[in-house]
Amino acid sequence: MTLLLSEATLKRMHSAVRLWLKRAKTCFGRSQIRVRWLGLWLSIAICSGGLIISVHLLVAPSARAQDAVSPPPNLEALLPVASPHPLPPALMNWRDLEHQGDYFSEIEPTRLGYLVWSRFPVRVYVEPAALGVETDRSQVWVTAVRQAVDDWSAYLPLEWVDSPEDADISVWRSAPPLQVSRPSDVQNPGQIPLRARSAETRYEVYIDRPVNAQAVLSHRFTIQLRPGQSANYITAAARHELGHALGLWGHSLLDSDVMYFSQVRNPPAISVRDINTLQRIYEQPTRLGWVLPYDSPSSMRTNGAE
Repeated sequence: MTLLLSEATLKRMHSAVRLWLKRAKTCFGRSQIRVRWLGLWLSIAICSGGLIISVHLLVAPSARAQDAVSPPPNLEALLPVASPHPLPPALMNWRDLEHQGDYFSEIEPTRLGYLVWSRFPVRVYVEPAALGVETDRSQVWVTAVRQAVDDWSAYLPLEWVDSPEDADISVWRSAPPLQVSRPSDVQNPGQIPLRARSAETRYEVYIDRPVNAQAVLSHRFTIQLRPGQSANYITAAARHELGHALGLWGHSLLDSDVMYFSQVRNPPAISVRDINTLQRIYEQPTRLGWVLPYDSPSSMRTNGAE
């Protein structure tokens, strides 16, 4: 289920989840049912200044009592402690000698902290060109998107992969779903107008359980970019959406930055302010990329939620 939620609603939802976990533990104890694992899966999208959040709580019963692990009594105990990761080399060495500033105050931290990557290179999949009559047009799209990926690779290590299953960021040649206009934009209260969008970026949080290693709280992104646009516009849109996927979960108020909140006639290159902001984000604490405190390879053998 996908809902448009305010910050106040998020806080109420968080309290409800904690109460649910507490009651669920009591019920499981009474019925002598053990919980093998509890996966927390959050899917969040950003576009046009709005957040769309999906929350899935998945509970699977243990097949063997000796392997069972009871869930902790509160949500915080399920997650790693928020801590900063080491800066990647390019950001560690970055210096703004002209002190052009940043827009860090416009970046939205999530409940899990800032959306930074800790394992490099970040793996990127771009949907390949279609075969047949659409080959030439779709190849223009692929080339434009790859140019945007190359632009960001100067600041964060990125790697091409051939399969979306192996990717941290997947970019698809498709139009995002229509969006319901904001109430302030509705002229007739009896109508619900829909707006077409050219791009959308979503992320989901999942539990990564590598073989013979501890489970890690991880995330991955999906980007949709509408085809049929000019190559320059596709590159600009891809550059902006990749900025979200690399940690810039918000918008700049200056049109000279890639992460400006609206389209501009002459799209800018990645700016000094963009990188200043990215550097500050990667200095912040996050729960992502850290080992789960309650998990271990011997007791947690199932895959994370997908």
